[in-house]
Amino acid sequence: MPSLSPSFDARSVEWRRVTDPSVTGYRIDFEYSLLGYDEALGRLDMLLRYAPGRGHCRRHRHVASTLTLVLEGEQHLVELLPDGSTKAIARKKGDYALASPDALPHLECGGEDGGTVMLSMTAPDGILFEYFDETMRESWPLSVTEFVAAWTSGAVYGATPQTA
Repeated sequence: MPSLSPSFDARSVEWRRVTDPSVTGYRIDFEYSLLGYDEALGRLDMLLRYAPGRGHCRRHRHVASTLTLVLEGEQHLVELLPDGSTKAIARKKGDYALASPDALPHLECGGEDGGTVMLSMTAPDGILFEYFDETMRESWPLSVTEFVAAWTSGAVYGATPQTA
């Protein structure tokens, strides 16, 4: 498994910032770091750091089985339930969660002071996430291979729908 960072120390990893002012329903503002991956096994480990003031990542669902560990601050999720209602989840430093594959779509952000989480994902079919536009009408997947290729090239992962 290629390891890109020997530490999950937020002060010693390479961070890449993502913002998207075209999204108006919430504020996309986060940073991420790729720690390691194994494309053949469908495994990817990363850090995600939410900006203070409830910076969000993109609306998505985890297709891969995902372990989440809150390292600093808070993580807030609003799951979109099949009946149209929502479920709020709040995690604080030290909280651990393990989600099975095919999780519900959700919005995810840090607390007022931000937050940092470690995500360890296993995707036997290679698909990590499914992203959604603001209307939830358009979606696109992101694979381990695409994530690693984006990291290697310096591009932002999952930014736009993939075109055929």
